[in-house]
Amino acid sequence: MSWFGRSELERRVDSLERRTGAPTSKTKKDEGRGSASRLWADTFGGLATRSLQLIIVLVLVSGVIWGIRTLSTVFIPIVLALILASTFWPVTKWLRARRVPAALAAAIELVGILLILTGVGWLVTWAVQDEWDELSSSAHDGFIQLVEWTHTLPFSIDQDQLLQWRDQLIDWVTSANVGAGALAGVGVVANFVTGLVLMIVVLFFFLKDGPVIWRFVLRPFTGESLQRAERIGTKVVETFGAYVRGTASVALVDSIGIGIGLVILQVPLAVPLAVLVFLLSFIPLVGATVAGILGALVALVANGPLSAVLVVGVVVLVNQLEGNFLQPVLMGRALKLHALVILLALTVGTVLSGILGAVLAVPLAAVAWGIIKVWDGPDLAVKWARPQEAQAS
Repeated sequence: MSWFGRSELERRVDSLERRTGAPTSKTKKDEGRGSASRLWADTFGGLATRSLQLIIVLVLVSGVIWGIRTLSTVFIPIVLALILASTFWPVTKWLRARRVPAALAAAIELVGILLILTGVGWLVTWAVQDEWDELSSSAHDGFIQLVEWTHTLPFSIDQDQLLQWRDQLIDWVTSANVGAGALAGVGVVANFVTGLVLMIVVLFFFLKDGPVIWRFVLRPFTGESLQRAERIGTKVVETFGAYVRGTASVALVDSIGIGIGLVILQVPLAVPLAVLVFLLSFIPLVGATVAGILGALVALVANGPLSAVLVVGVVVLVNQLEGNFLQPVLMGRALKLHALVILLALTVGTVLSGILGAVLAVPLAAVAWGIIKVWDGPDLAVKWARPQEAQAS
């Protein structure tokens, strides 16, 4: 049947339907389609749609996490190189402003970064590793004394639970101790060396050609998407740089303040404990708590309960000064994350990549929050993240 024949037939059917009021097969089919679409428009249909969307998002996130863990030898060095390049971006701009060639400026910065990292590694080896056996033994004895003291309390405490917490704490701290098994095994050492070399190479090119590389990445974007991508790139560099510089400054002040307090209180192993405070301060909330516990346990064994209480007081005082003064000044309140977000990020990072994941989790979370805050404009967050009054306006 020709096209015109079908059209004439359809017109006749429609005319018959109007005269008789009886629905045709086409009308019934349309009603069936309408009823099927209405199934997805009611409450349960909306719930099913959201559930399906959530499942798809979870599958995609799981795939990304699996890919990152599979390619961790590549992913982690690139992230570390990006963090270091963002941290030293002000130095890069200062050198470029003085017309230093890009390759020479990158070489100077790279040598400086490697010297800083080498110095920190030497300090850890000198101050912590040589005294690690004595430090861990003192902490263990202090915990035993603390458990024995709980027997004198008027209420009972589960001793097995306390001992289990002690073992978990020792395992966690030991896992963070450089040279105490963290690099055991030929395969792990090979991966470490490969990752280190890759990080150095990538860091050099980030320092030398960072803006050029970023412009190449932005080539597929145009219009509003290009503006958003540019805002995201700027925010990532600013957030990484401000977070690392601020955290390092806060960690240094914390270690000096707590170290001075330990020296005044004549607590043994004050220098190793101060170095541990500096290292663990890169793990927010948890790191400072662990460092304070270790210092208090050592003071308990060496000088008695009063000294341990005073050490706890010093740690709490320094942490209060850090939270209320140093962090807002050095890092800015824009980078401040809620404690619950930090704990969740630390948990996820630790589960995925251990201690290194715990160190990287918070800056990555800060970057994610920074991206959300500039998604729709320089100072305009994505709609669901805006305050209610901002959404109304």
